[in-house]
Amino acid sequence: MKSEIGSYEAKTKLSALLRDVQRGQRYTITLRGDPVADLVPVSVGTEVARREAIAAMRAIPKVRGVSDAEIRGWVAEGRR
Repeated sequence: MKSEIGSYEAKTKLSALLRDVQRGQRYTITLRGDPVADLVPVSVGTEVARREAIAAMRAIPKVRGVSDAEIRGWVAEGRR
């Protein structure tokens, strides 16, 4: 279950919120009614980040006619 909580209340009840999150509860922290952050169990957050990263990579158009060696060279140039 996902609940909304104001930033001041989240600050004052952080220990209790963290215990709830350990048990799987999710919170959206708001600032003056606007959502600003999600407090979720670590495994949930990393799973969401992983899915978002995969989706972003799949959205990148494939470069045709460019060899792996050329791409590695471009990467190496960017690291200088």
